[in-house]
Amino acid sequence: MTRVIVLGSTGSIGIQALEIIGSSDELQVVGLSCGRNATLLAEQAKASGCGAVAVADEEAAARLDRDWPDLTVRTGNGAAAQMVREVEADLVLNAIVGFAGLESTIASLERGSVLALANKESLVCAGSLVGSLAKKHGAKILPVDSEHSALFQLIEAAGTGAVDSLVITGSGGPFRGWDRDRLGMVTREEALDHPTWSMGEKITIDSATLMNKGLEVIEAHHLFGLAYEDIEVVIHPQSIVHAMVRMSDGALLAHMGNPDMRVPISWALHYPKRPVVDTEPLSLVEGLSLGFEPPDEDTFPAIGFARQAGSRGDAVTCSLNAVNEVAVRAFLEGSLTFLGISEVVEEVLNLCMGDDVRTYEDAVAIDQQARAWAAEICSRH
Repeated sequence: MTRVIVLGSTGSIGIQALEIIGSSDELQVVGLSCGRNATLLAEQAKASGCGAVAVADEEAAARLDRDWPDLTVRTGNGAAAQMVREVEADLVLNAIVGFAGLESTIASLERGSVLALANKESLVCAGSLVGSLAKKHGAKILPVDSEHSALFQLIEAAGTGAVDSLVITGSGGPFRGWDRDRLGMVTREEALDHPTWSMGEKITIDSATLMNKGLEVIEAHHLFGLAYEDIEVVIHPQSIVHAMVRMSDGALLAHMGNPDMRVPISWALHYPKRPVVDTEPLSLVEGLSLGFEPPDEDTFPAIGFARQAGSRGDAVTCSLNAVNEVAVRAFLEGSLTFLGISEVVEEVLNLCMGDDVRTYEDAVAIDQQARAWAAEICSRH
């Protein structure tokens, strides 16, 4: 029996993960965490028979502690990481959104648990540190992002020695083909209307700006050890091909399937097995059409920002993540335009100094400085 902690269990990834765990006789939930949705968390704990939970929001945690006395409730911003350190688990699924997930990633690696990583920000903000900790403690990292899960599987099948470069695909988001004049009128509702994937608000906006693809380039660099120039991004509106690997002999290997996050989640939870997933199989005879095009980086500069930040080191990629989180939140709250997101990101990147991220405390300090710059710049837009 594999003992699993699910962090961010009330979000999209966490909910699907619990459905998969609930249908398996090989997986057992031993810990759950959320930000503030304590009501759903309590229902999940009851359904899974899990007694250990962590809630970041202290008011929500207090209600949970009062209404569910049988639960062991850890409270506060570091509660999820504390639970990872204290609860025995074989696998930790980290689906916390944003920089907030980094501490739990570090805690999981230090325990030597298998880390199913849906929190790409851990690698964006402290990729070198995360990699060194995984090596030091013999901890395996299994990516849950659909693109990186696909790349992992392709590389594992082909062998690392034969890989020449990587191709990450993206749908292009809801504004593919739009010009900047049209983007200037984008509403919150339009930006959240993704054409193929159902995701949380933050990642959906990142998909609309193409920042999600930029962050995924940084993530792939740290996961697979390839140079940034060997990681390509292509727009693929159908979201059927999740990633490709170019081989040294000129062959191109692709991972294909209908868009369904249960597939990479289930793969990570059951690795190295490949369980049955009740998903619609991809039909090859019903008019399947695959289109590919380069991203419009003049209109959507986020991928370029990410490559630039990556070339300058972890401190700059950590700052990139911080300012993007602040700018996206400002857009969602109505205080920043859609185009303002990339403008704020560019301004903060111009203020950053390249440096290493050697410790979690380094990452926190860099993150806080970038957020302060971003908040000040947002207030002027």
